[in-house]
Amino acid sequence: MNKIVREQYPVENLPEDLRELLPDAAEVTIEVTVEDDDDDATIAPPMTTEEAVAMMREIQRHVAARGESVTEEEAVRRIRELRDEWDD
Repeated sequence: MNKIVREQYPVENLPEDLRELLPDAAEVTIEVTVEDDDDDATIAPPMTTEEAVAMMREIQRHVAARGESVTEEEAVRRIRELRDEWDD
């Protein structure tokens, strides 16, 4: 979604139907928001807790099936390596 904001915009530059609504104003702040229906289609609604857990289990199942899982010790070692990089 794109937004354009113009402050102190002359009322005389507005379309007539808007000027009629603002007879006493000399300047206004204009905010124009461009709504694109396609953008809404790309944003997924939030997942429920159950859906998130189910997705994590599915990912774990696929990783295990490919033999890419790591032991707890390996995971801890990797995390410590990454943490120690920041100490240098």
